[in-house]
Amino acid sequence: MNARVVSVSRDAAHRFSKPVVPAITLLASLGVEGDAHCGATVRHRSRVTQNPDQPNLRQVHLIPAELFAELRGRGFDLAPGDLGENILSEGLDLLSLPAGTELLIGPQARVRLTGLRNPCSQIDAFRRGLLGAVLARAPDGQLVRKAGVMGVVLDGGVVSAGDAIEVRLPPLPHTRLDRV
Repeated sequence: MNARVVSVSRDAAHRFSKPVVPAITLLASLGVEGDAHCGATVRHRSRVTQNPDQPNLRQVHLIPAELFAELRGRGFDLAPGDLGENILSEGLDLLSLPAGTELLIGPQARVRLTGLRNPCSQIDAFRRGLLGAVLARAPDGQLVRKAGVMGVVLDGGVVSAGDAIEVRLPPLPHTRLDRV
């Protein structure tokens, strides 16, 4: 299966879930037009209180639809936008991609992956027990965060459901994504 966009979401307010919309516009160096997290500097509320001048490495949130299928099997019925993602993808193992991977999305947009979403207690406030379901332990004991990846917009463009996603890996050696 080729990688593609399943749905897109945005919300101008800082709410946990985001409504699905027909299309989003990615703005270079800023993020999703009309989204609360759009901006060159950090917009995540807890990070703004720490240092409002730090660069925004969380401009775009992507989650694989395969996670929703896994969670459905564990009793969590989730719809697109429920976990606050901007882009729900399919056919792409986002969590295994190295830091610096570039995703070409649709005809023009280009996003560079910066790290993993670090799920917080808000996810349990949304659905009790969901935090534990999006965290796991690897065989070596490392914490595995499954709540999606974050990126910055290199080239803007309109993104909508059905758009293709092409992966461009960074030069070797690759560095694993870490929380951002």
